[in-house]
Amino acid sequence: MQKHTLFAVAAVLVAGCATGPTPQQLDAQAAAMIKAGFREQGIAKLDRVQQDLGQSACSSEQAPSEALAKQVETESLATVKWPTGGQYIGDWKVGERLAQNGRGMTWTDESADPKANGAQCYNCHQIDKKEISYGTIGPSLWNYGKLRGVKDPADPAAAAVVQYTWGKLWNSKAYAACSNMPRFGHKGLLNEQQIRDVMALLLDPKSPVNQ
Repeated sequence: MQKHTLFAVAAVLVAGCATGPTPQQLDAQAAAMIKAGFREQGIAKLDRVQQDLGQSACSSEQAPSEALAKQVETESLATVKWPTGGQYIGDWKVGERLAQNGRGMTWTDESADPKANGAQCYNCHQIDKKEISYGTIGPSLWNYGKLRGVKDPADPAAAAVVQYTWGKLWNSKAYAACSNMPRFGHKGLLNEQQIRDVMALLLDPKSPVNQ
């Protein structure tokens, strides 16, 4: 092939690249493909493919700006519903069963009632030193309350840790804009009593987590 022909081909390729879709157009095309390929079935509705601010901000190739991350965290914190009557702590034994339960929120479920769901904590965290299988996406929860000096969750000295833990379980993006942790309360994955029980697993000194 002659040199001038190579130059012509290169010019065409460069021109083609220059007129390719923008990142915004690619995002729109991807969103359209996802929506077209997802059908409502059972409890799985189309709202599952609609991104909120936190999801869209953290789905880009680049991390969100400091200002945008702060906006996500502020708006997420505002969604946290604090426990009725200020009762944060439930039954750690029930919380342990929830933490080890991985089912719920599938399209085959008869309803979206959170009472049928597990907390699925073991998918991402170590909960007990005796476990031989657990996820490592999140940090270990072993001695969660003990390491934070919680000797009694009802003690005013523990209030900051207790409130942070509740907020993290309710809407994890309140403290980390791009958190991958499920937003248990905000998305209705667990009800208020279930969150109390998981709180007890993490913070009650009698819980096996804190032994």
